[in-house]
This record gives sequence, structure tokens and C-alpha cells, in this order.
Amino acid sequence: MLNLTDGRRIFLARAVTDMRKSFDALATLVQYQLGRDPFAGDVFVFIGKRKNRLKILVWDVSGFWVCIKRLEQGTFAVPAPLLDPTAKSSVTLSPAEMAMLLEGISVHRATY
Repeated sequence: MLNLTDGRRIFLARAVTDMRKSFDALATLVQYQLGRDPFAGDVFVFIGKRKNRLKILVWDVSGFWVCIKRLEQGTFAVPAPLLDPTAKSSVTLSPAEMAMLLEGISVHRATY
């Protein structure tokens, strides 16, 4: 079972991603665009151009997981400055921020 709260680092790719990409293409993006090791066990999150699709790439002991979520209505609440089509970097998310992203809650609009 995939667990995102077990101490893994979570990285959100800042560039929008072609959602046709799968295991190998996403791992290549992690290595060459984000400058990270796709086999380290970290969680890598990719958002599509329309912001209604999200993919998660994770390596576990035996292989890659690719998890996909497509919203039927609306978009993921990712602040516009966070996504940059030309960015070759990522931002770190906490497990709570990741949960809010998956639920559609804007991390930067939430109050404590």
C-alpha cells in the first residue's frame, strides 16, 4: 500500500506536465528536469496543463507506482505563481499540504 505520511519527501513539479507520460518518462523528468533521484523513494507530483489531472510517481522496493487523479469538475487548487511552464524545479510539500491539494483546498488561502 502506498503511504504518503511515512516520512517520504514530497516534491511538486513547478512545470505543467504532459499527462500522457508514464513510468519511464516521469522518472526521466524527475532526474533531468528536477535534478532528483527517482529511485530515492521520494514522492513526485505532476500537474497537467488544465490543472484537472494529477500524477504521482513513487519508487518502492520493487518498482514504480504511478497514481493518477482526474477531477470531473473544477481544478486542483495550485496557486498560479507555483506553476510555471518553463520552470525546471520543484517545491516541497508537507503531507498535510499534499492532502489539501488532493482535496482541492488551496494551501495558500487556508488559515490556521
